[in-house]
Amino acid sequence: MTAMGTGILVVEDDIKIRKLIVLYLQKEGYDVYEAGDGEEALELFKKHDPCLVILDLMLPKVSGEEVCRSIRADLKEQIPIIMLTAKVAEHNRIDGLKSGADDYVTKPFSPAELVARVESVLRRTGQRCSKITYRGLTIKTLRGEVHYNGEPIVLTQHEFRLLYFLMTHPNHILTREQIINELYPNNEKVVIERTIDVHIGKLREKLKWDGDSELIETIRGMGYRFVAF
Repeated sequence: MTAMGTGILVVEDDIKIRKLIVLYLQKEGYDVYEAGDGEEALELFKKHDPCLVILDLMLPKVSGEEVCRSIRADLKEQIPIIMLTAKVAEHNRIDGLKSGADDYVTKPFSPAELVARVESVLRRTGQRCSKITYRGLTIKTLRGEVHYNGEPIVLTQHEFRLLYFLMTHPNHILTREQIINELYPNNEKVVIERTIDVHIGKLREKLKWDGDSELIETIRGMGYRFVAF
């Protein structure tokens, strides 16, 4: 499913419209970040490195067009951007697309249709987003990097592989045997279940999770589960 582990930044100054978009996206399993103006949008973009941006054009402080150009020119990012605006004239749509947008949605709009457009754009650009994001925790598989709320976390090779395995099976209970087979597929050494417990403990320490519930949950007598939402 495309939505699983996909972070989306929603930039809209009208809080009612923004909350409606967020609600629909979260129902589909997306991890959503919210910005009410252009300055905040650029800050959150740099912090969370989302997979897609839904961007209103008429924003306080920094316009949507400027945000789009900054993402494309200054940050040199090719992340997909869907522009959302009340500007309906043809030249406005052309200007929006020229500034770097991948799609253009005019107000009023159907939230369900917007979600469908998000899914369509992500299918077309899926290879650009080789990362998984849940609850502010992002793992970038190609770069071998992990970030929590934009801050880098240094992991060992086994810790990285363990976290990746957990995050690619969100909310699923993984037994210690399954984890051993994933981390040590060739049985190059004798591995006991206690080794996995140690890996989990060190990973928890490094994640420094400050939320109201555990990211990695211990299921007594069964194994571990990554709590994605």
